[in-house]
Amino acid sequence: QVQLVESGGGSVQSGGSLRLSCAASGFTASSNCMAWFRQAPGKEREGVVGIDSDGSTSYADSVKGRFTISQDNTKNTLYLQMNSLKPEDTAMYYCAADRDLLSCTAATTVPNYGMDYWGKGTLVTISS
Repeated sequence: QVQLVESGGGSVQSGGSLRLSCAASGFTASSNCMAWFRQAPGKEREGVVGIDSDGSTSYADSVKGRFTISQDNTKNTLYLQMNSLKPEDTAMYYCAADRDLLSCTAATTVPNYGMDYWGKGTLVTISS
């Protein structure tokens, strides 16, 4: 059974940092497209970043230079390091996986892109 469990969300002030984690089970994360999405209240779901099996990444323009995705294959865990956080980064953050590696680019370019598997999310709140 595929499971994605996010952790690491919280409340920080503008300019601060957070690191989100996504523990994957039931499949090998590094062999799939893994991605982070977010959804703020009243807004559409947005693809933040995707990483494919070759380690190629695709970032949304809104987070380039501030967020970094990484994987620990020994732990089957995905991470999202978020620096220089802004109030507009406030959202529920979701980890997602897809068997189609092309999803890693589509995730950040196609609005409300659907993935095969989703976690339940972790809340990030940035205060000004």
